[in-house]
Amino acid sequence: MPEEADQPMIPILTTKPVHTFEDNENADIVLGLAVFPDRQHMVTGSADRMLRLWNLKDHTVTRKMEGHRGRVRAVAVAELNGKQLIASADNREVVVQDRDTGEFLTSGSVIKAHSEYIRSLDFSPDGTMLATGSMDNTTKLWNTETWQQQGNQINCNSAVYSVRYSPSGELLAIATKSDIQIWNPETRDRIASFKDRMHKFYLGSSLPLAWMPDGTRLLSGGCKSDPTIREWDIFTGQQVGDPWKGHSHDINAIAVNSNGTLVASASTDHRVHLWQLWDRKTIAIFRHSSSVRCVAFSVDGNRIFSGGDDNKISEWVVPEHALCDVKMLTINTMARNACIIGDLSKAAELLTREIDAVANNHSSYANRSFVMARKHNWDHALHDASKSVDIQPSFTGYIAKGIALCWKKQVWNAIRAFDLASMFTNGDLKINHFLLLIKAVALFNADQHEEAFMGIQELAKACPHADTRACLIVEAYLRVQLGIRALDGARFNEAADYFAAAVNASSSSSKLAIHSKYEDFVVLFGWNLKSLWQTANQNRCHALLQACRLREALEAHQYMMDHSDESTKASWLDWSTTFKQQCSALYAADGDIAFSAKDYDKAIILYSAAMDLDAASGPIFVKRSKANLEKELWEDALLDAQKVIELDPSSYVGYELKHVALHGAQHYDAAIDALQTMLSNLNTASTPETRKLRQLYLDRSEAKGAIRKVIDAQLENAPFRMLNTATGFICDRDAQINTFSTSPEYKELLLLTMKNAEPQTEPIKKGVEKYFRCVMLSHRWEGNEKLLHEIQGRDVYKLDPVGTVVKLQKFCHVVRDAGYHWAWMDTCCIDKNSNAELQESLNSMFIWYRHSALTIVYLSDVPPSSTFGALAKSEWNKRGWTVQEFLAPKVILFYQRDWTLYLDDHSSNHKKSALIMQELGDATGIDPRALVDFHPDTRSAREKLKWASTRTTTRQEDIAYSLFGIFGVRLILDYGEKKQHALGRLLQEIVAQSGDISALDWVGKSSEFNSCLPADIASYEVPPCELPPLSEDAIQTSISSLRDTAAAASASELYTLLSEQTAPRFAQRRLHLPCMVFRVTEVLRRGHAQDERSYFTYDIKADGLRDLSIKSGEKLGQFSLARPFQKTVLLVRPWDRRLLELPDETQGVEDEFVPQPASQDLADGFLGENGTVDRDYQSRALRLIVRLEQQFNALLLIQQYDGGYKRIASDGDIIAQVRDTSSIQNMTVRRLEIL
Repeated sequence: MPEEADQPMIPILTTKPVHTFEDNENADIVLGLAVFPDRQHMVTGSADRMLRLWNLKDHTVTRKMEGHRGRVRAVAVAELNGKQLIASADNREVVVQDRDTGEFLTSGSVIKAHSEYIRSLDFSPDGTMLATGSMDNTTKLWNTETWQQQGNQINCNSAVYSVRYSPSGELLAIATKSDIQIWNPETRDRIASFKDRMHKFYLGSSLPLAWMPDGTRLLSGGCKSDPTIREWDIFTGQQVGDPWKGHSHDINAIAVNSNGTLVASASTDHRVHLWQLWDRKTIAIFRHSSSVRCVAFSVDGNRIFSGGDDNKISEWVVPEHALCDVKMLTINTMARNACIIGDLSKAAELLTREIDAVANNHSSYANRSFVMARKHNWDHALHDASKSVDIQPSFTGYIAKGIALCWKKQVWNAIRAFDLASMFTNGDLKINHFLLLIKAVALFNADQHEEAFMGIQELAKACPHADTRACLIVEAYLRVQLGIRALDGARFNEAADYFAAAVNASSSSSKLAIHSKYEDFVVLFGWNLKSLWQTANQNRCHALLQACRLREALEAHQYMMDHSDESTKASWLDWSTTFKQQCSALYAADGDIAFSAKDYDKAIILYSAAMDLDAASGPIFVKRSKANLEKELWEDALLDAQKVIELDPSSYVGYELKHVALHGAQHYDAAIDALQTMLSNLNTASTPETRKLRQLYLDRSEAKGAIRKVIDAQLENAPFRMLNTATGFICDRDAQINTFSTSPEYKELLLLTMKNAEPQTEPIKKGVEKYFRCVMLSHRWEGNEKLLHEIQGRDVYKLDPVGTVVKLQKFCHVVRDAGYHWAWMDTCCIDKNSNAELQESLNSMFIWYRHSALTIVYLSDVPPSSTFGALAKSEWNKRGWTVQEFLAPKVILFYQRDWTLYLDDHSSNHKKSALIMQELGDATGIDPRALVDFHPDTRSAREKLKWASTRTTTRQEDIAYSLFGIFGVRLILDYGEKKQHALGRLLQEIVAQSGDISALDWVGKSSEFNSCLPADIASYEVPPCELPPLSEDAIQTSISSLRDTAAAASASELYTLLSEQTAPRFAQRRLHLPCMVFRVTEVLRRGHAQDERSYFTYDIKADGLRDLSIKSGEKLGQFSLARPFQKTVLLVRPWDRRLLELPDETQGVEDEFVPQPASQDLADGFLGENGTVDRDYQSRALRLIVRLEQQFNALLLIQQYDGGYKRIASDGDIIAQVRDTSSIQNMTVRRLEIL
């Protein structure tokens, strides 16, 4: 009966196979065979150098494949990329063929793999690698894509008999004549090696290996001297249990069925043994007529194929009892199936019917007790179990009672029931093993967890020959239950540990069909054993994730996927996708935290991890792109931005990131295009909020317009033409702008401008200024200077470096090396054939130098290493044009003849060098402060004219033209007008603009332009006459003496009269000069002067003035009161606003000084606005009288026929003085027209 112990099993001996595979043509010994996974084909290798492909259904040869030059000792099959591969080996060579076409898959027909004959070969489980082992003591791995050796060979130190990949492909077992070695094929690390006494005297021709399906155990076969199979624990290197005995000669091959329950071995003793794995016993023997060389199971495990010296392959049927164990529990099929599928009500109903039909059926009561326990009806379960035992004590009755008592937490009574159950096993190991496992589960259900696990572990240790896989399955299931409880209690770390233990315990069952005898656990406890491994793994992943052990959770997930076949993976796809999405979300959240903390490296890693786990969406690419941008990883950021665009082409975000990445990578055109596309997408965005963002930007054309305005403003103060220091070509203004518009600087600026709705003028201005910074050259023309037409369209760097070209080239080199784009040199950057351009250039030159970034002064006559003083002696310091060229610039550097810096001063601006400025000041007579910070205007004209009085120019008119910028005036240039007219026009403009008459203070010859002006600028070389000033004490003394006098009474009238005078006007060569006039009454010549200049000396008398004498080159008519003169002759004191001691104000011709109101009735004061006496005004009027009493520099004028006056030039200053205070009262104030 089923409940009784199994009787000792006698192996079934079979001598007649169900089928044979024979080739009647040239058949020979079969040395190797392999079955294809499609269950339809098998391939064999024979001693006749032939491969044969067999059809398993009709047992015929479908193809014979040649190519070997020796006996085909080994064959292996694999599927790769849709192709069915056959690898076979002979003496030293490997042949690889396509099963379906027969074509060779290697570049040659064979791979010359080894130097000695090959014993074994094996494909990796995924078909990507082929391992070959040879008698040359090596094992080699071959890449099945390229059929090239992968990495270095494995040196095994002894002849190799067998190579076998583990089921996972992670390990490679190699059997040598000396030992068994376990290698990691990826790293070439040897994991373990072990040997037994069989290796000490091994004399066989093969040493077969076979892996157990769980990859933890290895089987090896021995030779005639030790014809046993040994089982090895690869992690400890220890033999498991006793050797499997049964063969009497060499064991040539070993095969394990896919369920890991049966082992077949082929031997020279003409037999194939079929072993039951769980107890290592032979259950069937299949006998050949001669030695058996190879063996394999069919894919479904129901058949065995073996071949050998009988030149054929035999097909054997696996005995039915080997395929299905006897059930430990006897329960009718319908009730069993109901329990298995969980329909407990139906199961209870069926069993109740049995009880009703046969009242004393103890088995039915026991079986219903199992069902009631599963329904948590413990009392009913215990009642039925007790009833069963009362009717007839039995194995199932006491098991049912023990289970029910455990559920009711009556542990000791339950243990007693299980002990009584053992009395009915008749000592059968299998049944006892099953009972102890049931007891452990029941104790677990009674919350005796430690006791339960201890029982399972002791059982496995005490009975190594028993079904250890059952122990592992039970332990795994119970640990899963603990893990689920911990998970429900939010004890995630604890749960993770339980699930990890369950995974480790159940790993051997992950890919195996659940053996039928384990079905009893399903019936008793409702276990879902088929998904045990899946449940353990999935819950382990979930627990680790909840425990925030993200990396471990992903490792657990990867382990789960790596150890699952394709169909299993497909069934888990939804769960796996959801899990990875959860992990991805956590990684992304951690990435956000890292980004906020500015740990961008970490953020990138976390975002990348999130993306690897999930089909990344746009937001995660956006985040990683931003992190890459922060790290300036432009290309990586661009790839992410492009992905954002691909996912949502209408979104502006992707283009925003793209333009920033391209900008950073300096791909400016593409960056601008991306930004423009972003703006287009903002215009068409679906939400008003997004469309509103468009207002923050300018489009390309608007930004270009804003920049162009700044460019135009910048170039208003720049030369029309400049030298491009990068290319060496002259560029006009359009070319300059075009060059800028194609430059990285422009594109950078354009991007910056587009990103601001209100153009940021200052950044644009800075960018434009920086690019268009121009370096001006100040030098002395020498020899044949290159003009514009000579270098137009030519690269100055490529000109023949002779003469002045060297200066031009050196200048450009220095400017370029200093980092400037543009240089200007007056010789070649002005079109002197264009009068309009020449006019504008010379009028603008001061402004150009003033706005230059740097002015280089080239001293061609100052040798290298010159000392202080060389600058002052340079010819450059004597030229007219150079005055404005050193006054205008803010930054200046002096270079010597060899283009080294003067005095070896490497500062950035020689205007900040006190030493150089002092030398220049001494040489020019210009105060160093004015040299450093000069401002052009028409004031202090006499001093500025003195600066240029000793300088020379090639063209005589240039002495005046070169001063236009210094005075800030713009006039027409008229070469040919002669220097008197040129100078006259300049001085006329100075007086007209400023009213400053200091330019009238000169000694020499009168100008043809106007008699009040000198004929030559050299007239200003002599400093003006400095009359001794009156001290303040003397002034106050004089004022005191004037009070209460008639002069005091008239002082106000005179002050008012002078204060009402307007500034001089100078136009059309006529000077309208306000003056204090003294009529000359007598002119007498003393005689002809004897000096070389032929001056005459005249004694002159005038009303109100003391007598004086002058020298003049002009002849004056003599007259006196007795001898009157037809023309009026005057000595005049030009009106000077400073006499009024009012603030110095520059007034134009139309400007008038508005005096303060004065009263002529108050001798001691003047009425102010509120009617009080303005004593300050009174004081100034009296001070005026005192000053008018002092000497002054007078002009001698003679009236012309048209009423105007002409100035009579003298060879010295005409110093005049009023006779007394009354003379002041009697003098007249007039505005005279001087011709």
